[in-house]
Amino acid sequence: MAEKKGVPSIISRGLTITGNLVSDGELQIDGRVEGDIQCVSLIVGLGGEVVGEVRATALRLHGQLTGQVRAESVFLAATARMVGDVHHQSLAIEPGAFLQGMCRRSDDVVQIAAVPSAPAEPEIEPEPAQSAANADSAHLIPGKPVRGLMGVAS
Repeated sequence: MAEKKGVPSIISRGLTITGNLVSDGELQIDGRVEGDIQCVSLIVGLGGEVVGEVRATALRLHGQLTGQVRAESVFLAATARMVGDVHHQSLAIEPGAFLQGMCRRSDDVVQIAAVPSAPAEPEIEPEPAQSAANADSAHLIPGKPVRGLMGVAS
């Protein structure tokens, strides 16, 4: 897991932010955020509320979150109220937590960028020529990406 850098950024109780947040460290929300959040570590406090997509290495939810979550580690405390889908590597839910949505375990590592940047041009490696016989003998593993394909349907 990534090291914590300095003190966390805090959105205090009584403060509402409308817009997207990006941080290369820890973010604690005790107020309300209406927008997408991208950070290394996100803590939504007991009175905190987030409406938007969350991308983080670690998420600890004690308050409310409405939207999709993509995080390596997700912890929902007994006081948590989560409405939306959760894509995770590790998920812990305390008794009493409310979760309405789909949970999907994924081995894909969440990429956290400190500063949004223009999309990079994908590097395309030339594929060696395959005969029709070799193409039929390829072994595909469900849920695993195949080189040369843009996406994987599950």
